[in-house]
Amino acid sequence: MTKAVIIYGGNTRKSRLKGLLDRAEKFLSANHFEFETIYVHELPAEDLISANFNSESIIEANAKVAAADVIIIVTPTYKASYSGILKTYLDLLPQKGFEGKTVLPLVLGGSFGHLLVIEYALKPVLSALGARLILKGAFVLDTQVEYAESGQFLIHLQAEERLGQVLQVLQEEESRCLPSIHK
Repeated sequence: MTKAVIIYGGNTRKSRLKGLLDRAEKFLSANHFEFETIYVHELPAEDLISANFNSESIIEANAKVAAADVIIIVTPTYKASYSGILKTYLDLLPQKGFEGKTVLPLVLGGSFGHLLVIEYALKPVLSALGARLILKGAFVLDTQVEYAESGQFLIHLQAEERLGQVLQVLQEEESRCLPSIHK
């Protein structure tokens, strides 16, 4: 069974970013991935800000990443980049913490003017962490995710199709690599 970790770089579980997380978790469940989610904003702030590599919470989160075959990064766009919350955690990963892993970025932003945040801000960091494969990812406008009265998030059709496509590519890549990764 393929193991995945979702790293959630938002600052609350109530933002529209959670809609992307929910969609990713639903896909992983439906496709029999074993997965966990790391909510970076729920890790001890002092440990993140002071770069406490010896923090029990950070060591535990890093162990989840180390055990995973797939990493899904979920982040909002702030100032044309990924969130600072996410950055504080990525800085605490080992130098090659993503080595041998497939990484899928899912990004929420306010305008398509920030569409290149994946290519120019996020991918260089993911590459430096040694990712085996960085998939194209998906950029979703925050206006394409709505909070419903039921407590769920509704993703507009166009964004849902993009998310479905990149998640399907993730499934196909992992199916292709399964024999070599899980020997």
